[in-house]
Amino acid sequence: MIILITTIMIVVIGIVVGAGLVFAGKKFFVPVDEREAAVREVLPGNNCGACGFAGCDAMAAAIVAGDAPVNGCPVGGAPVAEKIGGIMGKDAQILERQVAFVRCKGTCANTKKQGNYVGVTDCRTAAFSGVNVGECDYGCMGLGSCVNVCPQHAITLVDGVAQVDPRKCVACGLCVKACPKGLIELIPESKHVVVQCRNKDKGSLVKKVCSAGCIGCTLCVKQCEHDAIHMEGNVAKINYENCTQCGKCAEKCPSKVITRPLAQ
Repeated sequence: MIILITTIMIVVIGIVVGAGLVFAGKKFFVPVDEREAAVREVLPGNNCGACGFAGCDAMAAAIVAGDAPVNGCPVGGAPVAEKIGGIMGKDAQILERQVAFVRCKGTCANTKKQGNYVGVTDCRTAAFSGVNVGECDYGCMGLGSCVNVCPQHAITLVDGVAQVDPRKCVACGLCVKACPKGLIELIPESKHVVVQCRNKDKGSLVKKVCSAGCIGCTLCVKQCEHDAIHMEGNVAKINYENCTQCGKCAEKCPSKVITRPLAQ
Protein backbone atom coordinates (compact mmCIF):
# COMPACT_ATOMS: atom_id res chain seq x y z
CA MET A 1 0.00 0.00 0.00
CA ILE A 2 2.83 2.41 0.89
CA ILE A 3 4.58 1.67 -2.41
CA LEU A 4 1.33 2.27 -4.31
CA ILE A 5 0.69 5.58 -2.57
CA THR A 6 4.29 6.70 -3.20
CA THR A 7 4.02 5.78 -6.88
CA ILE A 8 0.78 7.71 -7.27
CA MET A 9 2.30 10.78 -5.58
CA ILE A 10 5.31 10.67 -7.88
CA VAL A 11 3.05 10.41 -10.93
CA VAL A 12 0.88 13.31 -9.72
CA ILE A 13 3.92 15.46 -9.00
CA GLY A 14 5.32 14.64 -12.44
CA ILE A 15 2.05 15.63 -14.09
CA VAL A 16 1.90 18.91 -12.14
CA VAL A 17 5.54 19.79 -12.91
CA GLY A 18 5.11 18.87 -16.57
CA ALA A 19 1.98 21.00 -16.86
CA GLY A 20 3.80 23.87 -15.17
CA LEU A 21 6.69 23.65 -17.61
CA VAL A 22 4.33 23.61 -20.59
CA PHE A 23 2.48 26.66 -19.23
CA ALA A 24 5.74 28.52 -18.53
CA GLY A 25 7.05 27.65 -21.98
CA LYS A 26 3.98 29.14 -23.63
CA LYS A 27 3.81 32.10 -21.24
CA PHE A 28 7.43 33.17 -21.67
CA PHE A 29 7.99 31.97 -25.22
CA VAL A 30 10.11 34.35 -27.25
CA PRO A 31 9.76 33.88 -30.99
CA VAL A 32 13.12 33.41 -32.76
CA ASP A 33 13.58 34.82 -36.24
CA GLU A 34 14.96 32.04 -38.43
CA ARG A 35 16.96 34.64 -40.32
CA GLU A 36 19.10 35.25 -37.23
CA ALA A 37 20.38 31.66 -37.28
CA ALA A 38 20.94 31.89 -41.05
CA VAL A 39 22.93 35.11 -40.71
CA ARG A 40 24.97 33.68 -37.85
CA GLU A 41 25.82 30.67 -40.01
CA VAL A 42 27.18 32.98 -42.72
CA LEU A 43 29.32 35.14 -40.40
CA PRO A 44 32.97 34.01 -40.14
CA GLY A 45 32.81 33.22 -36.41
CA ASN A 46 35.90 35.18 -35.38
CA ASN A 47 34.01 36.89 -32.54
CA CYS A 48 36.61 39.65 -32.82
CA GLY A 49 34.32 42.59 -32.06
CA ALA A 50 35.57 44.60 -35.06
CA CYS A 51 31.94 45.16 -36.10
CA GLY A 52 31.27 46.99 -32.83
CA PHE A 53 29.25 44.17 -31.25
CA ALA A 54 30.20 41.61 -28.61
CA GLY A 55 30.54 38.79 -31.13
CA CYS A 56 29.01 37.13 -34.17
CA ASP A 57 25.84 36.12 -32.26
CA ALA A 58 25.24 39.71 -31.23
CA MET A 59 26.05 40.91 -34.74
CA ALA A 60 23.54 38.49 -36.29
CA ALA A 61 20.82 39.62 -33.88
CA ALA A 62 21.58 43.27 -34.63
CA ILE A 63 21.41 42.74 -38.39
CA VAL A 64 18.03 41.00 -38.15
CA ALA A 65 16.74 43.69 -35.79
CA GLY A 66 17.87 46.40 -38.21
CA ASP A 67 20.46 47.80 -35.80
CA ALA A 68 23.41 46.88 -38.01
CA PRO A 69 23.94 46.93 -41.79
CA VAL A 70 24.18 43.73 -43.80
CA ASN A 71 27.75 44.69 -44.72
CA GLY A 72 28.78 45.41 -41.13
CA CYS A 73 31.30 42.56 -40.82
CA PRO A 74 34.74 43.85 -41.86
CA VAL A 75 36.28 40.38 -41.65
CA GLY A 76 33.80 38.72 -43.99
CA GLY A 77 33.90 41.58 -46.47
CA ALA A 78 31.92 41.67 -49.70
CA PRO A 79 31.27 37.87 -50.03
CA VAL A 80 29.66 37.65 -46.56
CA ALA A 81 27.76 40.91 -47.09
CA GLU A 82 26.28 39.58 -50.31
CA LYS A 83 25.09 36.36 -48.63
CA ILE A 84 23.57 38.24 -45.69
CA GLY A 85 21.91 40.65 -48.12
CA GLY A 86 20.26 37.66 -49.79
CA ILE A 87 18.97 36.38 -46.45
CA MET A 88 17.64 39.78 -45.43
CA GLY A 89 16.32 40.68 -48.86
CA LYS A 90 18.49 43.77 -49.05
CA ASP A 91 21.18 44.95 -51.43
CA ALA A 92 24.59 44.91 -49.78
CA GLN A 93 26.53 48.07 -50.46
CA ILE A 94 29.94 46.61 -51.12
CA LEU A 95 32.63 47.94 -48.82
CA GLU A 96 36.21 47.90 -49.96
CA ARG A 97 38.43 45.49 -48.09
CA GLN A 98 40.59 47.19 -45.48
CA VAL A 99 44.04 46.34 -44.19
CA ALA A 100 46.07 47.47 -41.22
CA PHE A 101 49.27 49.44 -41.51
CA VAL A 102 51.74 50.76 -38.96
CA ARG A 103 52.50 54.48 -39.00
CA CYS A 104 56.14 54.20 -38.05
CA LYS A 105 59.46 53.91 -39.91
CA GLY A 106 61.50 53.90 -36.72
CA THR A 107 63.67 50.93 -37.59
CA CYS A 108 67.02 50.34 -35.96
CA ALA A 109 68.64 52.18 -38.86
CA ASN A 110 66.48 55.29 -38.39
CA THR A 111 66.29 55.65 -34.62
CA LYS A 112 67.94 54.37 -31.47
CA LYS A 113 66.83 52.58 -28.35
CA GLN A 114 67.17 54.35 -25.03
CA GLY A 115 68.79 51.30 -23.51
CA ASN A 116 68.72 47.53 -23.33
CA TYR A 117 65.14 46.84 -22.28
CA VAL A 118 64.77 43.58 -20.33
CA GLY A 119 61.26 44.00 -18.94
CA VAL A 120 57.97 42.37 -19.89
CA THR A 121 57.79 41.94 -23.65
CA ASP A 122 54.43 43.64 -24.04
CA CYS A 123 53.98 47.17 -25.38
CA ARG A 124 50.90 47.91 -23.31
CA THR A 125 52.50 46.83 -20.05
CA ALA A 126 55.63 48.85 -20.74
CA ALA A 127 53.64 51.93 -21.78
CA PHE A 128 51.36 51.79 -18.74
CA SER A 129 54.47 51.57 -16.58
CA GLY A 130 55.81 54.78 -18.11
CA VAL A 131 58.57 53.00 -20.03
CA ASN A 132 59.49 54.05 -23.56
CA VAL A 133 61.94 51.73 -25.28
CA GLY A 134 62.98 54.01 -28.15
CA GLU A 135 64.09 57.63 -28.28
CA CYS A 136 60.93 58.64 -30.16
CA ASP A 137 58.00 59.01 -27.78
CA TYR A 138 55.56 58.33 -30.61
CA GLY A 139 57.32 55.37 -32.27
CA CYS A 140 56.73 51.63 -32.29
CA MET A 141 57.98 50.01 -29.10
CA GLY A 142 58.66 46.74 -30.90
CA LEU A 143 57.57 44.50 -28.02
CA GLY A 144 54.85 42.70 -29.97
CA SER A 145 51.45 43.39 -28.40
CA CYS A 146 49.96 43.62 -31.89
CA VAL A 147 51.74 40.44 -32.95
CA ASN A 148 50.31 38.52 -30.01
CA VAL A 149 46.68 39.52 -30.59
CA CYS A 150 46.58 38.97 -34.36
CA PRO A 151 44.54 35.79 -35.03
CA GLN A 152 45.78 35.59 -38.63
CA HIS A 153 49.51 35.85 -37.81
CA ALA A 154 49.62 38.81 -40.20
CA ILE A 155 52.01 40.93 -38.11
CA THR A 156 55.69 40.41 -37.50
CA LEU A 157 58.47 42.49 -35.96
CA VAL A 158 60.99 43.52 -38.60
CA ASP A 159 64.05 45.49 -37.54
CA GLY A 160 62.33 46.66 -34.37
CA VAL A 161 59.04 47.79 -35.97
CA ALA A 162 55.75 45.97 -36.43
CA GLN A 163 55.00 45.12 -40.04
CA VAL A 164 51.67 43.94 -41.49
CA ASP A 165 51.27 41.40 -44.29
CA PRO A 166 48.23 42.81 -46.16
CA ARG A 167 47.58 39.43 -47.79
CA LYS A 168 46.84 37.85 -44.41
CA CYS A 169 45.16 40.81 -42.70
CA VAL A 170 41.37 40.55 -42.27
CA ALA A 171 40.94 44.01 -40.71
CA CYS A 172 39.60 42.66 -37.44
CA GLY A 173 41.02 45.72 -35.66
CA LEU A 174 42.50 43.85 -32.70
CA CYS A 175 45.96 45.20 -33.43
CA VAL A 176 44.56 48.74 -33.58
CA LYS A 177 43.17 48.34 -30.07
CA ALA A 178 46.33 46.66 -28.77
CA CYS A 179 48.80 49.37 -29.77
CA PRO A 180 49.25 51.79 -26.86
CA LYS A 181 50.81 54.40 -29.16
CA GLY A 182 47.87 54.41 -31.60
CA LEU A 183 50.20 53.67 -34.50
CA ILE A 184 48.07 51.11 -36.32
CA GLU A 185 45.21 52.16 -38.58
CA LEU A 186 42.85 50.44 -41.02
CA ILE A 187 42.86 51.85 -44.53
CA PRO A 188 41.26 50.77 -47.83
CA GLU A 189 43.28 48.06 -49.53
CA SER A 190 43.62 50.05 -52.75
CA LYS A 191 45.11 53.08 -50.97
CA HIS A 192 48.82 52.33 -50.95
CA VAL A 193 50.18 55.81 -50.25
CA VAL A 194 50.67 56.19 -46.49
CA VAL A 195 52.38 58.50 -44.02
CA GLN A 196 54.56 56.29 -41.83
CA CYS A 197 54.92 58.63 -38.89
CA ARG A 198 52.89 59.97 -35.97
CA ASN A 199 55.46 62.18 -34.29
CA LYS A 200 53.70 65.49 -33.55
CA ASP A 201 56.82 67.36 -32.48
CA LYS A 202 58.41 70.05 -34.60
CA GLY A 203 60.89 69.13 -37.29
CA SER A 204 64.13 69.75 -35.39
CA LEU A 205 62.97 67.65 -32.45
CA VAL A 206 61.81 64.85 -34.76
CA LYS A 207 65.17 64.63 -36.51
CA LYS A 208 66.95 64.27 -33.18
CA VAL A 209 65.15 61.02 -32.46
CA CYS A 210 64.40 59.59 -35.93
CA SER A 211 65.96 60.27 -39.31
CA ALA A 212 62.82 59.03 -41.09
CA GLY A 213 60.25 61.12 -39.20
CA CYS A 214 57.85 63.69 -40.62
CA ILE A 215 59.33 67.16 -40.13
CA GLY A 216 56.10 69.04 -40.81
CA CYS A 217 57.46 70.95 -43.79
CA THR A 218 54.00 70.97 -45.51
CA LEU A 219 55.52 70.33 -48.97
CA CYS A 220 53.17 67.37 -49.38
CA VAL A 221 50.16 69.55 -48.58
CA LYS A 222 51.19 72.15 -51.14
CA GLN A 223 51.84 69.46 -53.75
CA CYS A 224 48.46 67.72 -53.44
CA GLU A 225 45.92 68.87 -56.03
CA HIS A 226 43.01 67.02 -54.44
CA ASP A 227 43.01 68.40 -50.88
CA ALA A 228 43.78 64.90 -49.65
CA ILE A 229 46.58 65.60 -47.20
CA HIS A 230 46.71 67.95 -44.22
CA MET A 231 48.87 68.57 -41.18
CA GLU A 232 47.59 67.33 -37.85
CA GLY A 233 49.83 68.41 -35.00
CA ASN A 234 52.93 68.89 -37.19
CA VAL A 235 52.53 65.53 -38.92
CA ALA A 236 50.95 64.81 -42.31
CA LYS A 237 47.71 62.81 -42.47
CA ILE A 238 46.00 61.52 -45.63
CA ASN A 239 42.27 61.76 -46.28
CA TYR A 240 41.69 58.60 -48.31
CA GLU A 241 38.30 59.72 -49.56
CA ASN A 242 40.03 62.42 -51.59
CA CYS A 243 43.32 60.66 -52.33
CA THR A 244 43.79 59.56 -55.96
CA GLN A 245 47.07 57.72 -55.27
CA CYS A 246 48.96 59.96 -57.68
CA GLY A 247 52.03 59.72 -55.46
CA LYS A 248 53.11 63.34 -55.90
CA CYS A 249 53.24 63.85 -52.13
CA ALA A 250 55.56 60.86 -51.77
CA GLU A 251 57.85 62.21 -54.49
CA LYS A 252 58.06 65.61 -52.79
CA CYS A 253 58.56 64.39 -49.20
CA PRO A 254 62.17 65.17 -48.16
CA SER A 255 62.11 62.61 -45.34
CA LYS A 256 60.63 59.89 -47.59
CA VAL A 257 58.16 59.16 -44.82
CA ILE A 258 55.30 59.06 -47.35
CA THR A 259 55.62 55.69 -49.02
CA ARG A 260 53.77 52.80 -50.70
CA PRO A 261 54.48 49.83 -48.38
CA LEU A 262 51.11 48.18 -49.05
CA ALA A 263 51.50 48.05 -52.82
CA GLN A 264 51.79 44.56 -54.21
